[in-house]
Amino acid sequence: MDHRGKFFKGFLLGLLLMALVSAGGFYTYTTAGQSKVGGTLTNKENLDKISYLEGLIDMYYLNDVNTEELQEGMYAGMVNGLGDPYSRYYTIEEYGALNEETQGRYEGIGVVMQQGKEGLVTLARCYEDAPGAKAGLQAGDVLYQVNGKDVADMDLTTVAKEIKDPNVNPVHLTIAREGEKDYLELDVLKEEIKVPVVSHEMLDDQIGYLAIYEFTDVTFEQYQNAKADLEEQGMQRMIIDLRDNPGGLLTSVCDVLNTILPKGLIVYTEDKYGKREEELCDGKTPIDIPLAILVNGNSASASEIFAGAVKDHQVGTIVGTTTYGKGVVQTVKDLGDGSALKLTISNYYTPNGVNINGVGIEPDEKVELKENGKEDNQLQKAIEVLLEQ
Repeated sequence: MDHRGKFFKGFLLGLLLMALVSAGGFYTYTTAGQSKVGGTLTNKENLDKISYLEGLIDMYYLNDVNTEELQEGMYAGMVNGLGDPYSRYYTIEEYGALNEETQGRYEGIGVVMQQGKEGLVTLARCYEDAPGAKAGLQAGDVLYQVNGKDVADMDLTTVAKEIKDPNVNPVHLTIAREGEKDYLELDVLKEEIKVPVVSHEMLDDQIGYLAIYEFTDVTFEQYQNAKADLEEQGMQRMIIDLRDNPGGLLTSVCDVLNTILPKGLIVYTEDKYGKREEELCDGKTPIDIPLAILVNGNSASASEIFAGAVKDHQVGTIVGTTTYGKGVVQTVKDLGDGSALKLTISNYYTPNGVNINGVGIEPDEKVELKENGKEDNQLQKAIEVLLEQ
């Protein structure tokens, strides 16, 4: 059985509804004022060229021009010119969505939606005990209208925006459900949703299984609760599943690692000037039971910090396939007008001084996932490793 699919199928897709997925994000937040820093791109010759291009567009372009979109595209294009897949410009709307993602909470109804090729928006999952589930929504329901508006021709982001409209609560949904002859009409109250980023269960042989799907502001709390529940059930060995975890916040991953590692270095970073910053573990609660960490090619950034620290401190066995290989750090700078810039600012290194950018972390036990297998063979290997200890 694929335990990750059982607990969290459609998780990352759901994040797209409330935010832009961070693509292996590992970043911090800072605020930047409207500084007067200038450079080659803002000299008179280039500014004159921009003005000339704008004039040509205004004079000759066939269709109507959205000046605001043209302006935002210019900012985004400047950052795209860096050729860095992790640096990007965020519009006001995109920055708000990014904040929701990293916080791991948002105002809504607690559903995961997906859009098929035919354009229909379907509920892939309803979070347990969230407003949507309480109101009677079910996985498989097809959205027909939101607050009386036909959403059949809307893209997924627009549908999510309609549902989250802060001026309308409850949100009125018209849905189609298989087996029902008529549309169903439901009023769903919106409230703060804490996105479930951790799941857990007790396996045989007193092995606790704990999956972490992203490192957000709510991850540590959910991890603590899950770990405590497993301990109450008599956990004697633990598996932490980081497969398909794209990363997240440095503070979040360090908080979790602080409950596992001995006293010492968790990770350190170095910027373009050689400035080094370290994250340290106090070593008050080092893990004292056998530990296995599951990873794959989509385990990135903060997940790799996790796996790298466990491997370097030799407190667990890494099982799976080579990780993504993102060994750089981004900072998100508020530009003062609601927009923001995410910019790569430094490299990060595992406790033993290894930078894994473009390389990834090699597992101790390399196991390719059998896609058509009836059981999760990577998980089974992790279980075997723990039972041998």
